[in-house]
Parts: sequence; structure tokens; C-alpha cells
Amino acid sequence: MHFDDTPERTSIGYRSRRSQRGAGKFKAIAFTAIAILALYAAFKVVPPYVSEYQLQDKMQEQARFGIVNRYTDEQVRENIFKVAQDLDIPVKREDIKVTVTQAIVKISLEYTVPVDLLVYSTELHFSPSSENKALY
Repeated sequence: MHFDDTPERTSIGYRSRRSQRGAGKFKAIAFTAIAILALYAAFKVVPPYVSEYQLQDKMQEQARFGIVNRYTDEQVRENIFKVAQDLDIPVKREDIKVTVTQAIVKISLEYTVPVDLLVYSTELHFSPSSENKALY
């Protein structure tokens, strides 16, 4: 009787360990799928933020040097538009608001970037701006 009882325990123990391994495989697959989706979302969402940061930096530079170099509204607008095109930012020249006087340079812009995440689509709204006053 002792020998008949032992195989049942081993068989039950084996089944239990086998189902635990299956749960571990499922968790690993689920974690991998979530990680891949997160990387894909980051791949789609991060570049517009990087482009906005670079555009903001160029706008600050143009506001600083616009007074010193006495740029006109159109020169500043054209410089910002070229940077936006280089960064693949979807803006029109007329969307760039520029005010240049002897005392101040103001630059502002609003735009949206569509983001498609396979199962979800959204738009990211950006409104970079810069202002610089002359030192007298």
C-alpha cells in the first residue's frame, strides 16, 4: 500500500509544478507584450516632444538675437518656419506670431501633432513661445 500511494502523490505534485510553470510562462509573455507596447508608444510620443523642445530653443535664440541684429517680423518668422520644417513640425508660416519692436521681440506658435497608437489616436497640443526685451 505504501508503494501504491507514492505514485499518486508524485503525479499530483508533478501536475501542480507543471501548472505553476504555465503561469510563469503566461506572466513572462504578458510582461513582454506590455513592454513592447510601452516601447512602441514611447517611439510614437517622444519625438514630438523632442521637436517641440528644439523649436522652443530656436525661438529663444531668435528672440535674443532678433533685437541685436534688428531682424524684421518676416525674417524672424522665416527663420522659425525653416526650423519647424527641418523638425517636421506641421505648421504654416502664418501660424507663427511675431512681434518685433525696438524694445521687444515676441514669438509664439500653436500647433497639434496627430499620434496614432494602433488602437488609440490622439493629438498632442503644443504652444511654444519666447520673449526678449532689449537692455537699455
